[in-house]
Amino acid sequence: MIAVLACAIAIAGASEQPGTPHFGNVYLHGETVRVAGPEDVRDETRTWRVLDDAHDVVAEGAIEARRIIELGTLPIGWYRVEFLDETGQAVAFTTAAVVHESAIPPPDETPVAVDIALSWLARDEPAHWPEIARLASLAGAGWVRDRIHWREMQAESGEFFEETHYDTTARIQSGQGHRVLQVFHTIPAWARDNTGRDRPRTDLRHVHRFCREMAVRFQGRVHAWQPWNEGNARNFGGLTMDELCTHQKVAYLGFKAGDPDLTVCWAPLGGIDTEAQVQAILRNETWPYYDIYSIHSYDWPHAYADLWEPARRAACGRPIWVTECDRGMTVDPASPVGDYTHENARLKAQFVAQSYASSLFSGASRHFHFILGPYTERDGTIQFGLLRHDYTPRISYTALAAVGRFLAGATSLGRWELPDQPDAHVYAFRGRPDGEARDVLVAWIEKEADWPGRGEQVLPWPLPEPLPVEAAFDYLGRPLEAVPPETIASAPLFALLPEGAADSLLLQTIAPSEYRAGTPSPVVLQFDTPNIAPVIRQREWTHEPERVFDLGTETECALLVYNFSDTEVTGTISLTEAPEGVTISAENWNVILPPMERQILEFRITVPASHESKNGDWILFQGDFGPAGTPVLAFEMNRPESEG
Repeated sequence: MIAVLACAIAIAGASEQPGTPHFGNVYLHGETVRVAGPEDVRDETRTWRVLDDAHDVVAEGAIEARRIIELGTLPIGWYRVEFLDETGQAVAFTTAAVVHESAIPPPDETPVAVDIALSWLARDEPAHWPEIARLASLAGAGWVRDRIHWREMQAESGEFFEETHYDTTARIQSGQGHRVLQVFHTIPAWARDNTGRDRPRTDLRHVHRFCREMAVRFQGRVHAWQPWNEGNARNFGGLTMDELCTHQKVAYLGFKAGDPDLTVCWAPLGGIDTEAQVQAILRNETWPYYDIYSIHSYDWPHAYADLWEPARRAACGRPIWVTECDRGMTVDPASPVGDYTHENARLKAQFVAQSYASSLFSGASRHFHFILGPYTERDGTIQFGLLRHDYTPRISYTALAAVGRFLAGATSLGRWELPDQPDAHVYAFRGRPDGEARDVLVAWIEKEADWPGRGEQVLPWPLPEPLPVEAAFDYLGRPLEAVPPETIASAPLFALLPEGAADSLLLQTIAPSEYRAGTPSPVVLQFDTPNIAPVIRQREWTHEPERVFDLGTETECALLVYNFSDTEVTGTISLTEAPEGVTISAENWNVILPPMERQILEFRITVPASHESKNGDWILFQGDFGPAGTPVLAFEMNRPESEG
């Protein structure tokens, strides 16, 4: 039976000047929900109705001479508001969401974050910037991620633009209480190498100066930086791993020179962190040059724990942030604005809690869903946004708000396994939902399948009966009547327990990697092969650019040595490892470098025609600069795979 809310039928006339709808039609529980009628088909509309995520009608009414429809005070959830013609057919629709009103903002340590890309996706909509940032707040995100194009901050070497839209968006986001993670890419033409690609590999003093300037300029408004984005990927430069490690070191020193207290992340790689990439990070002794190890993942949640094992080792005991994460979904071909089908929209919403819970168990301490605003790839066929084209919510936005509420301040306690139910997932957390210390279980059952095969399973509540479940909520944050719940399904549920109650469960945990200590050296080594462009090989989801040294050739090379300290440094650089049979024309150098200067050391690498290339063909240079440290540069040559 259709439940028509008494207060939802009231439709204000134009003369009554009703309240305007909230931006994006997102409301706090208890507020009167208002939506605007459709402009383009207003003359055709006669009635309206409100459907929930199950497509059950929860309210309806007639359209009179008005412009704003009042839907009343709806329960927490997601809603589709349809406008019907005289035959009862829907001729237009919009969406709305009602989320929980938190009495306090999320704690600083909350793991729930979202990639907002405010400066990127809403670049030409400055009037919407505060409202988009507010939608992130309403979803419980403590941290947001944004973007900066380097070329739009610095016109020429040493010349920075005084005020940009990046400054404005940073003020807006931090002013609303967000902690801001910023990433920069898109190198200016004057600092680019001669390949024409987005490769910051010529004079790295440009990188250092830029990072130092950004740290000073955005101090207090940007709280963490990533010094590039997916630099191994072809579209972000296709840099080799030694280039990325060198760039990381230079950027870290620049940021810390501008603000010693600034958090500097590892520049996340595109695709899955591979064994070869991790070996390069470790052999280049890169871990002292990041406070946070950050990764991206576009895989299924059930695979996180195994796929992220190399990343956990590369973290060297530092916290891991997943700064982009989602699973792309095809848009509805019948939608002119890039919406999903309704069934797919529900599956994507179910994915949200699955992703956050699995991520925190798999080693992440902070997780940024990609992405808040509308965003498509592959010629508009793959959608990622939690919000629709007009910033109204998809079901997945409401699902994020539930995660933000129940995993506020959460840390992972572990996973409770059911040996006879491998598709069942139960993760335990200790956090502060609604500001109160609680243990929280996130539970669902889902097989390892692509989108068409998901959302089909149901299992009786699998937890031990004595477990004191005090309250339970569904994937959109709506309270469940049965406590404990009777079943779990593909849509995750949240079960709230007294703090400490989950200790009675035998939980599987994943230990972080051992912490590696280290002190950054202000002396940085950069390797260059002017006549060899990296070959980009693709292994599954990951681009791995590599230099290929052909057999029977002699290659001109250079080792560039930088001094990023404020005092002169003196030391030596030596070749400490090379493949058997490969000849390096020079193996030792004495170096004296004034502050902020560099020296170019030229040499040749000769690979004999008889050389048998194999994994582990490493060349490594080691510096010794006394109190200025022992910088390292290492790269792997002549990988045996065919060129791709």
